[in-house]
Amino acid sequence: MGRRQTIHIPGVAHNAPIPFGARVGNIVYSSGIQGINADNGELSEDVYEQARQCFRNLRTFLEHAGASTDDVVRITCYLQDLADRPALNGPWLEMFPDEDDRPARHTSQYNPPPGGMKVQIEVIAVVEG
Repeated sequence: MGRRQTIHIPGVAHNAPIPFGARVGNIVYSSGIQGINADNGELSEDVYEQARQCFRNLRTFLEHAGASTDDVVRITCYLQDLADRPALNGPWLEMFPDEDDRPARHTSQYNPPPGGMKVQIEVIAVVEG
């Protein structure tokens, strides 16, 4: 095994030969994390549900990387429609309720996203120790 640890999200799959992320040492980078429901493998048409599932999958991704939400330093969000920003804020505030202890966040338009995705997120985390 090399020094790079490949990270997968159980129950969430895509057709590309790309893992959901990788860890080298104490740094974790994700690929695009989708809003697929890991329980049933389905992608909702509702942007709010996709956003909720993205953050749920983010938490699972971090756990499989040996990290936690406390280790997150930046989240990049991609929306099909920037008017859907409010869909991100609910799960964001739930995951990071303390305004003095939040990672950086940037949101961009992603058009057209593949396969019905309306939202996708990426994360960078630095694990203590």
